[in-house]
Amino acid sequence: MSETGRNDGNATESKGPETGATETATGEAGAATPQSSQWGAGAAYGEAAGDAGEAAARSADAERIAALEAENADVKDRLLRLAADMENLRRRTEREIKDARTYAVTGFAREMLSVADNLARALDAVPEEHRSDESSGLKALIEGVEMTEKGLISTLEKHGVRKLEPEGQRFDPNFHQAMFEIPNAEVPSGTVLQVVQAGYAIGDRVLRPAMVGVSKGGPKASPAKPAEAESEAGE
Repeated sequence: MSETGRNDGNATESKGPETGATETATGEAGAATPQSSQWGAGAAYGEAAGDAGEAAARSADAERIAALEAENADVKDRLLRLAADMENLRRRTEREIKDARTYAVTGFAREMLSVADNLARALDAVPEEHRSDESSGLKALIEGVEMTEKGLISTLEKHGVRKLEPEGQRFDPNFHQAMFEIPNAEVPSGTVLQVVQAGYAIGDRVLRPAMVGVSKGGPKASPAKPAEAESEAGE
């Protein structure tokens, strides 16, 4: 065989492996294309799943935040109500303590009023001509009874009990008890002209109303001013 023939054969033989390699690479490329698609689909699914997970997590966080805010609002409302109840309890307790201090002697003071009434009756029973008669010895006795009466009234006043002095004032049903009417055209109707039995008050409450005689037939009484009404209540 000539050299030319051998060279051609060698070239042909040398082309064989190159062609095979090319075919192998082409086959590998063809085989790699479906696998790349699967990887892309998997990555897309993973991203979608990640987004869904993040959305679910955000939704769960929002629900937890809403629940915590609702719980916080409920606790705050309960605390405000509790604070209001405690403030009302404090005020009510202070008022009850004050009333207890002011009106603690109400029963005792009411019983002592009969003693004051008896002392006043004893003084009224003494004839006027004997009050200045030193020889009879009644003057010293009368002075002793008067001092006893004043001491009793002073002691009652120290404990918040005050004697009502309604004579000449307008009739007040809260502090006075009308026993009879006295015709008098010179004074306004409803004016207290006579006190049959003294009245007493403790704090702003009536311990015993004053028994009085009230005028009638006079001009109509003008409405009492607020300051005057308070003055009458305080007396």
